[in-house]
Amino acid sequence: MRSLLLILSNPRYFGPSWIFASVNIWFGTWAIYIPSVKEKLGIDNADLGIALFCLSLGVFTIFPMASKLINRIGVGKASWIGVVCVSLVALLPLLAPNYYMLMGALYLFGAGTGFTDIAINTLVTEIEKEDKQNFMSAAHGFFSLGGILVGLGSFLIPVIGNPVLHMGISVMVVFFINFYFKKHYINIVAAPAEKEPFSLRLFRPLLLLGIIGFICYACEGAIVDWSALYLKEVVLAPEMLIGAGFLAFSITMTIGRFLGDGISAIIGPIKIVGLGALIAAFGYVLILTQHTTWSIIGFAFNGLGFSVIVPELFRIGGNVKGVDSSQGIAFIAGSGYIGFLLGPVVLGFVAETTSLVYSFSVLLGCILFVLGITFFLGKKRK
Repeated sequence: MRSLLLILSNPRYFGPSWIFASVNIWFGTWAIYIPSVKEKLGIDNADLGIALFCLSLGVFTIFPMASKLINRIGVGKASWIGVVCVSLVALLPLLAPNYYMLMGALYLFGAGTGFTDIAINTLVTEIEKEDKQNFMSAAHGFFSLGGILVGLGSFLIPVIGNPVLHMGISVMVVFFINFYFKKHYINIVAAPAEKEPFSLRLFRPLLLLGIIGFICYACEGAIVDWSALYLKEVVLAPEMLIGAGFLAFSITMTIGRFLGDGISAIIGPIKIVGLGALIAAFGYVLILTQHTTWSIIGFAFNGLGFSVIVPELFRIGGNVKGVDSSQGIAFIAGSGYIGFLLGPVVLGFVAETTSLVYSFSVLLGCILFVLGITFFLGKKRK
């Protein structure tokens, strides 16, 4: 919780953290109006799926070049440029007059948010190095807070009555708060890493971190997309409780991220990833009991466990010897996004051929695999 107080009391830390919240506010506000866009353009689910793929394509397109751009521009300026670019394109998907313009708008939106995501994770990594302060986990907690703000803002939908106006208000509020705080980070540049020739020894830690990122993002995506269905069809929970699993997951995710930096400072980044994996695995055990109360508590443990893993991966990836922080973060982010997109799809395929219970058993096996990797990484760092 110390890192949260640090962010709230110092604009040098609040500025980057608010960009994390901004990313989720932009994306979440768009997401709540997806049904409206679908109805306005008269497209079906298949068309919508292709359009959303364009958003993902934008994210993946920017990843290979993001680190070079960030190093050339400077990580502070790159973060601000990301804010400006997304602010300019966030309205485009809601303004799209036809399906093809929607695809183009979502591509730009994805590229902008993807670039901003890498820039701000690199920015926090560099500030942590300069100031010897840990606040990466709490900064990611602001991303979760951004989602909560979007959820609260959704109650204004009947009052505002216009998707473009709603997004416009969100963009303006987010932009001006960022504009006020940008002076506190805009001149920060990444410290140059001592370059080493490519070798398996150099690449192996990043590869292992990328695998962990892929698995954890996949597990998170699966919970987002499948928790309600699991409670409804497998657990046979009452109708009013089928969303309780995701709610519990989101709440503990936010709390865990505000606590993570302090724990990481005590036990170290590798051990906290292992601890998070262990807690998440315990959550899956509770979920597999197929009992309503225990399953919901299990999703809460999932949120608590996963909350500390992703921020720590970015912290570790930004400090790999011989690799620029932006390159390490871009690699982990790319691996994670692939997992987030593919995880729910693979889970659905497994559920279709076997059962949803078996799918969650697979997730348990995956997170135990992550726990095993942390033991290997811990030995390599000694």
